[in-house]
Amino acid sequence: MRINWNYIKLFSLIVAVMGLYAFSSHRSKRKTLQGMHVRFIGDQNLYITQDVVNKLLIQKFGGLENLPKEKLVLNAVEKAIEANEMVKSAQVYITVDGELTSKIVQRKPIGRVEGDSKFYVDDEGKPMPLSTSHSARVPIITGKVTGESLEDVYEILKYINRDDFLRKNVIGIHIEDVDMYQLKFRLENFVVNLGSIENLDEKFNNFKAFYAKADKDDTLEKFAIVSLEFNNQVVCTKI
Repeated sequence: MRINWNYIKLFSLIVAVMGLYAFSSHRSKRKTLQGMHVRFIGDQNLYITQDVVNKLLIQKFGGLENLPKEKLVLNAVEKAIEANEMVKSAQVYITVDGELTSKIVQRKPIGRVEGDSKFYVDDEGKPMPLSTSHSARVPIITGKVTGESLEDVYEILKYINRDDFLRKNVIGIHIEDVDMYQLKFRLENFVVNLGSIENLDEKFNNFKAFYAKADKDDTLEKFAIVSLEFNNQVVCTKI
């Protein structure tokens, strides 16, 4: 009887590979976490810090240092981080060296409500609590803050953030009432009566044309109120 050495070699190779895989898997399961690291993606203004994230995880899962890796459910860690009101999304993984790494995208405030309640409005139009770690430099929102007026203000804030000139110069939005919004500017002593949020493109284009002309003529300081409420025109009230 001839022995087929090729089959024997193939069988031995398969057994060896399976043995190495089992050994490697066993060693991997015995490995423990060697530390935690937090990476913040995008805006580096930290409304939540690495210490806060570490404390949050310790409170939720206990001490993670030297915890066997197979006992840690990464999806549960992600959900725990995302439960923090400053966090938009989180991705958690374990590095080859055994370090638990969290990639965190923070929520982004674009306005700050000042009134009986104080909070940010984020870039999705949702309320966001103030942070003890960092204060965002965003337009201050005052006046009659309601659900409807805040929806309108969110549309104004989105427009402001898309425009370099407005983003640099608008420091506040005052709500007189629904459809009665005022803009406060950084350098000038006038306010801009925006009215409703209808035809924002037309209103702001007219305003920027007026501003450029008045700035060139050195007459900006002569105006107290600039109204954009009327169709396709800028109406000014002098001091």
